Amino acid sequence: MGLAKTEIFTDSQNEIALFAKAFGHPARVAILQHLFKINTCVCGDLVDEIGLAQPTISQHLKELKHLGLIKGSVEGTSVCYCINPEVWTKMKVVMTGFLDQDLPKTSCC
Repeated sequence: MGLAKTEIFTDSQNEIALFAKAFGHPARVAILQHLFKINTCVCGDLVDEIGLAQPTISQHLKELKHLGLIKGSVEGTSVCYCINPEVWTKMKVVMTGFLDQDLPKTSCC
């Protein structure tokens, strides 16, 4: 399989792509929505809430944590997750800037 060649793109382009990856699977979207809905850290009840197997949920949590959108803390034998507000705010600024590129331009047709 070929390399992604991310080094040929700007830091901004890579950052946008990474943030967009968070929304690339409906399970990650559901996890983020649930974390916002409960507005507190969650420790292990995502399996019942999302309806996927624990290993699958864990993989999506790992990806969201890698992206920085959630943070986790160890409490006893479980890891509790919540939204990382600093990174979430940064993502909103980056993605809004990307999505609003069309606003100042006039139509070409």
